[in-house]
Amino acid sequence: MRNHLDHRHLAAVRNLGILAHVDAGKTTVTERILYATGTTHKRGEVHDGTTVTDFDPQERDRGITIFAAAVSCDWNGHRVNLIDTPGHVDFADEVERALRVLDGAVAVFDAVAGVEPQSESVWRQADRHGVPRIAFVNKMDRAGADLDTAVASLRARLHPVPLVVHLPIGTEDTFTGVVDLLRLRALTWGDGSDTAVEGEVPEGLREEALRRRRLLEEAVAERHPAALEEFCDRETLSAETLTTALRDLTRTGDGVVVLCGSAYRNRGIEPLLDAVVDYLPSPLDVPAVRGIRDGVHGVRNGRSGATVDGSHPAADRMHHAAGHMDPAADRMHGSVDRVPHTAGERRPADPAAPFAALAFKVGATPTGRLTYLRVYSGTIEKGDPVWESGTGRVERIGRILRVQADRHAQVDRAVAGDIVAVVGLKSARPGSTLCAPGDPLVLEPPGVADPVVSVAVEASRSTDTDRLASALARLTEEDPSLVVRTDPETGQTVLSGMGELHLEVAVEKIRRSLGLDVNVGRPRVTYRETVGRGVSGVVYRHVKQDGGAGQFAHVVLDVEPLEDGFEFRSSVVGGRVPQEYVRAVEAGCRDALAEGPLGGHPVTGLRVTLTDGATHVKDSSDTAFRTAARFALREALRACAMVLLEPVVDVTVTVPEDAVGGVLGDLAARRGRVTESVVRGGSAVVTATVPLAELFGYATGLRSRTQGRGTFTARPTGYAPAPAAAMTP
Repeated sequence: MRNHLDHRHLAAVRNLGILAHVDAGKTTVTERILYATGTTHKRGEVHDGTTVTDFDPQERDRGITIFAAAVSCDWNGHRVNLIDTPGHVDFADEVERALRVLDGAVAVFDAVAGVEPQSESVWRQADRHGVPRIAFVNKMDRAGADLDTAVASLRARLHPVPLVVHLPIGTEDTFTGVVDLLRLRALTWGDGSDTAVEGEVPEGLREEALRRRRLLEEAVAERHPAALEEFCDRETLSAETLTTALRDLTRTGDGVVVLCGSAYRNRGIEPLLDAVVDYLPSPLDVPAVRGIRDGVHGVRNGRSGATVDGSHPAADRMHHAAGHMDPAADRMHGSVDRVPHTAGERRPADPAAPFAALAFKVGATPTGRLTYLRVYSGTIEKGDPVWESGTGRVERIGRILRVQADRHAQVDRAVAGDIVAVVGLKSARPGSTLCAPGDPLVLEPPGVADPVVSVAVEASRSTDTDRLASALARLTEEDPSLVVRTDPETGQTVLSGMGELHLEVAVEKIRRSLGLDVNVGRPRVTYRETVGRGVSGVVYRHVKQDGGAGQFAHVVLDVEPLEDGFEFRSSVVGGRVPQEYVRAVEAGCRDALAEGPLGGHPVTGLRVTLTDGATHVKDSSDTAFRTAARFALREALRACAMVLLEPVVDVTVTVPEDAVGGVLGDLAARRGRVTESVVRGGSAVVTATVPLAELFGYATGLRSRTQGRGTFTARPTGYAPAPAAAMTP
């Protein structure tokens, strides 16, 4: 009986995120959902700094979401665990960590702007994780809002099959509601009204509503066998059949349900919640999580987007997800220390199964250190011991908390499908697996992108140096996309992150939380090095005798350019280098990629082939071959024609038409390459590819050039050859 009740609980859970470009209205949608479900009794506003999820002082000061915030609410007998994610590109890793633990998402689009650069980026992130989505076209009350134009933008730029289930009633400031095309009813909201009034479809819209209902039926029947059968028999589809078919198409990724509304005016939120319940999956509807048995510590806690065996279990969720893989964003940087005994074990979303959970966020609060978990299987209670994958240590759960942004309510237990926070774990980091000590399983950690911008930081007073070091360590613990290192030439402490804003927020957090006075240097981009022309037959012999067992390894390497990433292969025949030593050679080559010959930058874009080698019956070992490979590749890179790469971004600038000339000239001066320039509603939208190093301070210059009327967004697109002036280390 208990197991039956637990499964009913799981079927009624929805774990979803709100995804969008900055200023599309994600946080306002979240606030209205909390208000509509009775979780809050007052509508929070971003411009007033009264929102539930944007509770950090910096978020309220800047008016943007910086940190992913989790909240829970109830709607029509369903538990909705919702994560409001950042929309700014500098905080894309927050989105990545959230998507790793979600079962579905609501993608929010501006009814005027349509698909914007960062909404495209988060859509691709969701594709990589196989997360089913529904789309909400927001701000239908804005001047220039048009549902059809927004849907056309979605189709053209994101390539889904939009299944539009709403017809707006009124336009721009006369927008009062929607026609529900499934049930052919009107839902309207009066000024200040909290609930929808259901009625007949307005006479003037009835013919258009019937036409759009027919288009929806045809689109669904074309893609869903059961719907096609009913459509052929009856030449129409019932609302029940449409609902079932739309649920199936959403969960397989073969279609995206599109709704519309105005979150600010509280119009369209109830139908959105109904769509979340009707179409997005429960934990029982997604494939069982996959992990590695036997507690293998092969995936180093850090920059890796896959399981130890190299698979991407999240991509199983939708059969089409692999078609949208972004190689640059999905690059792997983890390494395997040893081969697991059993790879790819699946763990079902069953409260009775062994406990397994993934930590996706860690944060310090006045009441203690919180570790945010998605529970994938089993049950956990206060005081239970858990095994942590990063250290292999067993710790005890102090308290289990249901999260409401910055507020928490203690609960007795958490079961499969829950998203909760726990107190008492000292070693868990984002990406750590927590599981039953007697049944260890390592789950896929969230991917972590490489940082692209760095600043030197130091305490203004020498007596605060140790406090600053502790603060930086805590920052990197909470946010794995931040990296701290010591510059070997200057001895300075260097903080690296995903952009200027990312680093500004990190430094400001130190200043506010600890009251430290911190000096910050000028931002610098993170370069890469790649192979322009390769070399063949690089020979290296590693021989070492120091009284005990000796070391001997002989390797011959070929190096050639590769479009992206790093690839290793072996063409050795006749067993001249045993397979276990081949793996050591690959590990040594990866070690050598950390510093290139031009300026000590990481190396990418090369293929290394082990063509020959030799061993010694007593003195050869993994260590010897790893060492030989490291020195051999370093020597080979010095002989190659190397190219310095700099990060580049796609910039979208929106300015008044009369300011276009100055903007184009400024972009050209910044080594930008304009790819598109269009006029939309009296404003010019210019898209260009620009080196990231040239964009420092661009926001200030753009505001000055356009009298404060210009805005821009930037999205990383990869690396490109840097000019000769950047070649100096």
